[in-house]
Amino acid sequence: MTSSSASESAPTPGTSRLGPLRRMTARGRGEAHRVATPLELFFDLCFVVAIAQAGAELMHSMARGHAGEGILNYVMIFFAIWWAWMNFTWFASAYDNDDALFRVVTLVQIAGVLVLAAGVSRAFENHVFLAVWLGYVIMRFALITQWLRAARSAEGAERTMALRYAVGVLLCQVGWLGLLVLPESGRGWVFLVMAPLEMCVPLYAEKDYVTSWHAHHISERFGLFTIIVLGESISAATVAVKTGVDEHDALGRLLPIAVGGLLIVFAAWWIYFAVPIHGFLRSNRQSFLWGYGHYLIFSSAAAIGAGLEVAVEQAVGKAHISTLAASAAVTLPTALYFLMVWLLHARHFKVGTAQQLVLPTAALLVILCTFLGDWAVLVAGIVATLAVAVGVILTARMTAPERRATAGAA
Repeated sequence: MTSSSASESAPTPGTSRLGPLRRMTARGRGEAHRVATPLELFFDLCFVVAIAQAGAELMHSMARGHAGEGILNYVMIFFAIWWAWMNFTWFASAYDNDDALFRVVTLVQIAGVLVLAAGVSRAFENHVFLAVWLGYVIMRFALITQWLRAARSAEGAERTMALRYAVGVLLCQVGWLGLLVLPESGRGWVFLVMAPLEMCVPLYAEKDYVTSWHAHHISERFGLFTIIVLGESISAATVAVKTGVDEHDALGRLLPIAVGGLLIVFAAWWIYFAVPIHGFLRSNRQSFLWGYGHYLIFSSAAAIGAGLEVAVEQAVGKAHISTLAASAAVTLPTALYFLMVWLLHARHFKVGTAQQLVLPTAALLVILCTFLGDWAVLVAGIVATLAVAVGVILTARMTAPERRATAGAA
């Protein structure tokens, strides 16, 4: 992550260099106009396929009344998707040289997540994790290849850092074999051990040398992935409502869910992009906490879509669960999303107690909406919209004196 050891003036390894293969040297932190590449956007789009599969299976589990089991499987599978995505994102921000080999290895990573996505259903329904494990291994070995390329082009502390990454990722894959060889009762323990170990690899690898990731590029990548995940939630809810209307002619029961869900997703987008977070990402400590915290932002955003599907299924009588449980499937991930966005983003830019309390208060009110029966989702959407409105008004009041002073000076 951001480092004084990385050259500020390192040249951009873009397509201006001739040849299909180029040295994988660190990019400069001071690059101007650094934006997401078409390959990165394609990478994100393919990863959302796996997220959609995980969300769909979570919905089916909750609709069948197996919420606990479904949430556990969702947490484990979503971690594999998110961690592979995040590792590639940070690596590419520091070392993307856009040569032919980088593109091919990235496409291999995409193939890995598609293999993982193909195994999601069996993991949820039959507790068979072979395809999920295999897809994860493909993604991780592709990343090891990238780090070895970086090590070959580096020297000194930078070379040591790259090799630590490669070895750390490799050793973690040995630990994940427990998902295949241990009995079903032990798989949760494998996850509880291996997930923290995976997240410790960057902490250890970069303790002496910090990679030269680009703050604006990283914030854009995370923002784009948030948009894609929220878009997947809208798509899932739309399909559910369409199916309910086509098969059951239940528009009166589904309209409040559809409107409330749309308001929730719109508010989720608004609060995430209300502040430009890249200015906050200055050190490894800040960036690790921010990046790791996005596991809960991404997973809760995707779970909102699954929850809306569950609410629709319950409304048309296809889910054998209570209205309270169906409402909680929407309100709880929404509240978690609000809290995490406040914790990672908003609180660093809010001034005064009133501004700081907007999102935590909204999260609490959304949870209370769970008990409103058939109107829970609609009222939760109204609460989310009011939170946005109150935030905008408070910000406008705070900046009004500055605007008047500027106008007077002009």
